[in-house]
Amino acid sequence: MSGLAILLGAALGYAAVRFKVKEDPMVEQIDAILPQTQCGQCGFPGCKPYAEAMATGKADINQCPPGGEEGIRKLAALMGVEFKPLNAEHGEPKPKSLAVIDENICIGCTLCIQACPVDAILGAAKQMHTVIASECTGCELCVAPCPVDCISMVPIAENVATWKWKYPLIPLKALH
Repeated sequence: MSGLAILLGAALGYAAVRFKVKEDPMVEQIDAILPQTQCGQCGFPGCKPYAEAMATGKADINQCPPGGEEGIRKLAALMGVEFKPLNAEHGEPKPKSLAVIDENICIGCTLCIQACPVDAILGAAKQMHTVIASECTGCELCVAPCPVDCISMVPIAENVATWKWKYPLIPLKALH
């Protein structure tokens, strides 16, 4: 039995090396800029498919509302294209938010758990649910399926940990 396990392990190791799919490094760079909300507002099922579409020229850089203007500017710089404002067909930019469940109203239907693309909601059937704040991306996909409207999106307060500089940095030599 051990010999068979070793043989199968070696075969799988060989296959992993031999048939490894080479990924476009541009896709990885684009994906690193995207906010990883996996919300689908861009028209793609997640950030990685959207990055792949941009890298192949099948999608524009201005389809990600959670990324906002800052994300579009970074994508334009990376891809060497001109900045475009957010395409309104895909939504409006909003402040980063966190889903909060009113635990007194929650009926434990599990619809929010099923809708969450990043498994940030914890709970069991017919039991109260809660959001794991560090995992929530603020995509809002859990709000619509809730039959008792116990989920609200709360903007994340700006503090030292969440603050971002909103203006591009000016190189020192440009000031002379």
